[in-house]
Amino acid sequence: MLVVGLDIGSVAAKGVMLDRGRMHRAMIPTGWSPRDASEALICQLLQMSGREREQLDDIIVTGYGRIAVADAGQVATEIKCHARAVAQLYPQVGTIVDIGGQDSKVIRVNEQGRVIDFAMNDKCAAGTGRFLQVMANALGLDVSELGEHEDPNHMVAINSMCTVFAESEIIGLLARGTSKAGIIAGLHQSVGRRVAAMVRRIGIDGEVAFTGGVAKNPGVRRALQEELGCQLLIPEGCQFTGALGAALLGQNS
Repeated sequence: MLVVGLDIGSVAAKGVMLDRGRMHRAMIPTGWSPRDASEALICQLLQMSGREREQLDDIIVTGYGRIAVADAGQVATEIKCHARAVAQLYPQVGTIVDIGGQDSKVIRVNEQGRVIDFAMNDKCAAGTGRFLQVMANALGLDVSELGEHEDPNHMVAINSMCTVFAESEIIGLLARGTSKAGIIAGLHQSVGRRVAAMVRRIGIDGEVAFTGGVAKNPGVRRALQEELGCQLLIPEGCQFTGALGAALLGQNS
């Protein structure tokens, strides 16, 4: 089957095409129109694969913008998609941590990759990519630079996890000449602590996988591993996990 899985997130739209054992991936900013972003992704994937639109067997969409995609053959939740992808990549994993742009999720799965339980932090930006984006702006950095600029040896505690109050706290610390690298390490630790609390509520079973775009940040990885006391399995192309899961669901339907 020729299947496309789309993950239309709040910040980035990701696409995976599975074509007879080959995989093509593409990612673009979601922008203001999830529908336009999905169409652009499909066009990119078709161009990469040399395929035509009429050859597509199915399009499966997940993410916050999934309901806006008119051509979707199927719609699936992010939780189901991440569980399916991780079961394919790491069968030994029983717990999945996914940190995206607007929410954080912890998912427990069984040996077959079926969801047993989950928790979401979707009412507040704390502990999400959006939280880190706002803090990076306050620090005069791009969010992709945070991981390489932290200094855990001079960590500064960040007391607030509310995005507005944390931003004010950081501005005050900078005004007092506090080490920027230490502030960043404190931010990462606060995110790790908040997400680890969600993990403990759900419980750790088997190994732990870390998915989503924030998994690319080495500082958050460090902090979460310290808080959980275990190593994390991070897929190559971790930001494509949801799209991959969607495509795998389409293949098996």
